Amino acid sequence: MRLRFWKLSGAGNDFILAEEPSLGRVSRPVLARRLCGRRTSIGADGLLLIRLRQTPPRLEYFNADGSRAFCGNGARCAFGWMFALGLAGRKAALMTDSGAVEGEIAAWEKGALRGRVRTTMPLVRVLSRSLRLKAGGRVFELALFDSGVPHAVARVGALEDFDVPRFGRLLRRHPAFRPAGANVDFIRIGPDCVGLRTYERGVEDETLACGTGAAAAAAAAHLWAGLRSPARILTRSGALLRASFQPGAEGYAVRLEGPAEITFKGEVSL
Repeated sequence: MRLRFWKLSGAGNDFILAEEPSLGRVSRPVLARRLCGRRTSIGADGLLLIRLRQTPPRLEYFNADGSRAFCGNGARCAFGWMFALGLAGRKAALMTDSGAVEGEIAAWEKGALRGRVRTTMPLVRVLSRSLRLKAGGRVFELALFDSGVPHAVARVGALEDFDVPRFGRLLRRHPAFRPAGANVDFIRIGPDCVGLRTYERGVEDETLACGTGAAAAAAAAHLWAGLRSPARILTRSGALLRASFQPGAEGYAVRLEGPAEITFKGEVSL
């Protein structure tokens, strides 16, 4: 059996996308683990499976380890893919595990496979405004959010030389976040943008960008520093994400905009 796929990138967060009905009885978690391996297969942060015949189309996301989740950058990339292939107009909707999300093509290069895509995000709920946790001999002040998936956000003085893999791995499985653990974001709030580096559960490493992490970082910067909307989020890849937010009684309503690109397409034997 051969599977046709597309490789997508959202600010450096990279994905494999395939149409869900073409998989037959293949286990989706097993497939994600197999295809996302960077040294043994195509390689990606996660697998996007789309079912176009539903209204709205259904998008499912699996992390590289096979665990199921919601992915903000993955959703943005899926909207860009539908537009580039003529499967949707400039505005569309997708149904995800975190509910319906709306997407809009903010800009697209004519004849190209890249542009900027804006999407609504799941409501960013504040689970804890203040946590003080020790990891690796260091004390971190964090806030905990649910932006479709759990995110623990820590403010640090400098990001460039910060050991994200080490401290992210320790905090990701901290007893305070049992049983599921949490993604861990380290941010630096600057005068004109928020620097962000994220250790993602399910990938179990730092990724070059994280959409749900950007939404949580914008909320944290508003709570801690009074940051006004829209927030400019500088990712590890160097790409900028723009998080427009509106705080409310139940959480933050966020629209996320950033680059999305189809990098290549191919086929793989299953």
